[in-house]
Amino acid sequence: MTVTVLLGGDVMLGRGVDQLLPRPGHPELQEACVRDARRYVELAEQANGPIPRPYGFTRPWGEVTHILDELAPDVRLVNLETAITADGSFAPGKGVHYRMHPGNLPALAALRPDACALSNNHSLDFGIRGLADTLHALSGANIRAVGAGANLAAAQQPAAVPAPGGRRVLIASLSTLSSGVPAHWAADSDHPGIWLMDHPSVRHADEVAARFSLRFRSGDLTIVSVHWGPNWGYGTGLSERQFAHRLIDAGLDIVHGHSAHHPRPIEIYRGRPILYGCGDVIDDYEGIGGHGSYRPELRLLYLVTLDASGPAAVRMLPLRIRHLQLERTGPADTRWLRTMLGDISRRFGTRITTGPDDLLTAYQ
Repeated sequence: MTVTVLLGGDVMLGRGVDQLLPRPGHPELQEACVRDARRYVELAEQANGPIPRPYGFTRPWGEVTHILDELAPDVRLVNLETAITADGSFAPGKGVHYRMHPGNLPALAALRPDACALSNNHSLDFGIRGLADTLHALSGANIRAVGAGANLAAAQQPAAVPAPGGRRVLIASLSTLSSGVPAHWAADSDHPGIWLMDHPSVRHADEVAARFSLRFRSGDLTIVSVHWGPNWGYGTGLSERQFAHRLIDAGLDIVHGHSAHHPRPIEIYRGRPILYGCGDVIDDYEGIGGHGSYRPELRLLYLVTLDASGPAAVRMLPLRIRHLQLERTGPADTRWLRTMLGDISRRFGTRITTGPDDLLTAYQ
């Protein structure tokens, strides 16, 4: 029996998005140029016109929730880059902080994620108090949090999500310093934080595989969600590739990468997908200039179908953001995504096509 997993990159429901939602938190920011989160709403409206009001809990996702109802993934996982808190102090030494008021949690729940990866460079934007609030909010919504916790053992604990046929999908979340995570955010034996590696390596991959082995049982499928690399760029380092290959060699099924604000290459290694970067899903960057060649307004959601007896199938739903809302791409934007992804994935032997349903497909 196959299992289909929905994978999304960075979900940032804080800052400008939070200000549009029904229960906005305090708009204060401590950025060099922007001190009020409502400014990001103004920038988006300057770029593409007025954002329709009211902006309800489901508005950020647009038609995506209905499309996913039709595609019917069995398990849903995203990287949550927003603290869910009304309290806490701004983490010192950071230029950008994201938080969403807990009253706006239905905006995340609207996607119906089974799990959220929390090992990233925004989970502790509002300190340990903010992280604790986030963990409490997710637990109350029956959304599994992975990659962060009250100590290192909790942060390293894979989540187990039920899947068809009595199977489970085990999910772990970790990050590297290359994604901008402050080193002191690392959890340890008696201190809260996230599962943080200094850099990807074969040794670290063996450590990750060992964590899965403690919970693994026959029939389980496995995902390693890793926040790594800079915000921009298509390149993949040798250490990233060696880390990802080692995980697959150890029997793990999916490497779910994120951090860059745009998609990065796809590799199908030994029949299993390595998504080096899934890009952003939701953010408030619509009116921010720069990096236009990456087309950051274009987004992808990934659907990976796993079959124990054969290679994984990788499909992608092409989307764009406008009025701080996801919408389906038109033919020209879909072609651009297909060409771009094909170009950057070619060196891995991966080809990209467009199917009759206008979803992209990656294959060797």
